[in-house]
Amino acid sequence: MEDDSNHPPESLLPYDAWMEAALRQVMVRALQHVAVHGLPGGHHFYITFNTNHPGVSIPARLKAQYPEEMTIVVQHQFWDLMVDEAAALMSIGLSFGGVPATLRIPLSAISAFADPYVRHGMRFTTPATAEEAPPPPPAPAPEPEAPAEQPNDQPQVVSLDAFRRRPPTKP
Repeated sequence: MEDDSNHPPESLLPYDAWMEAALRQVMVRALQHVAVHGLPGGHHFYITFNTNHPGVSIPARLKAQYPEEMTIVVQHQFWDLMVDEAAALMSIGLSFGGVPATLRIPLSAISAFADPYVRHGMRFTTPATAEEAPPPPPAPAPEPEAPAEQPNDQPQVVSLDAFRRRPPTKP
């Protein structure tokens, strides 16, 4: 007979869901702050979302380029950032290759949020990723609009691993 004293009992309270909801609220508060006050200092955000999630609205050319997951960079050139908590939706204007676009993203479609300036990042489950065992690989991030003399249409891979909190090391 196996000793169960080393294994805690399975929780009958949804602590994991509550923790994720609380972390999503941190992201929502950060986005709402930036929508009103702009980005302070060197803060900027990487937001990764599932492009197949119901309610995601992005231009067809971006959907073709990023059929499953996309990471956007909220840094220098964005406009009309709006977070509607009642509708659980964010909307933002960005430029891709010099072409302006408005993206509408349900908050539940967001799988990762990072602020590289302070090395803060969070990962979330989404309906598409909750069933998969390992987390998805980092998605290519569209470049912020480059100056006209240096066009760059090559996507870059953005790894969020560097922004995850790690426990302090003991000496």
